[in-house]
Amino acid sequence: MTGPLDHGALCHLAHEYESIRGMHPSSKPPTHLRHELPRERMRRLGASSLNHAEILSILLGSGVKGYPVKLIAERLLETHGSLNALARADLATLCKTPGIGPEKSMIIKAAFSLASRMMDEIPSTKWDLNRPAEIARYLRERVRLEEVECLYALFLNTRHQLIRMEEVTRGILDAVLAHPREVFRHALLHRAAAVVLVHNHPSGDPSPSEADVRLTRELIRAGRFLKINFLDHIILGRPDGQASPDFVSLRELGYFYH
Repeated sequence: MTGPLDHGALCHLAHEYESIRGMHPSSKPPTHLRHELPRERMRRLGASSLNHAEILSILLGSGVKGYPVKLIAERLLETHGSLNALARADLATLCKTPGIGPEKSMIIKAAFSLASRMMDEIPSTKWDLNRPAEIARYLRERVRLEEVECLYALFLNTRHQLIRMEEVTRGILDAVLAHPREVFRHALLHRAAAVVLVHNHPSGDPSPSEADVRLTRELIRAGRFLKINFLDHIILGRPDGQASPDFVSLRELGYFYH
């Protein structure tokens, strides 16, 4: 039986753990840990010690003849370029990667879908729905994987707390077909005092189109007529890793004041 670790050995282990924990998920682990199987390292140090390919290989479970699971995971990431692109790939596209069949493609889609649903578990009372950035955060994961424009309405009470959120309509690739009556029909049904509209741009660019501006102004007029406060129209793009935000507020852009 080995004796207790001395102070120097403990310091070495602590330094090793901190260096692993601080790794970027896509970086390679230290050379002396590369021989260790991802499952073993995850058991010892947690999922944060693994890179993207290693986590994906654990999800996939096993490879096929001629294609080890690690190679399949690496090919998937190389082909799609990012986790966001991989998450948006459909089943048929995923199956084009050697070693990926119907079962493994569904495992990948299910994993990303489960991750996107975590935000739904946060109680709506935890969100400040008076702030565009918070509204964007509230819906970002819900629309991240959408390939068509989807329009959501948030119905609020007099204290601007969420009563209910509804998907009002689902459009085509680069346009969403909506009419103010659809939005305010739901608002009247839920006895809402205020409404916020949110939709996504699958292209990733949140800049408003002429149709977006036109819909916003029609909703402002309809809200005034019905005495329901139309608070904002938020457009969500996609995070690009740059400093620029991935959303815009048409109120903040000044379209509510013309």
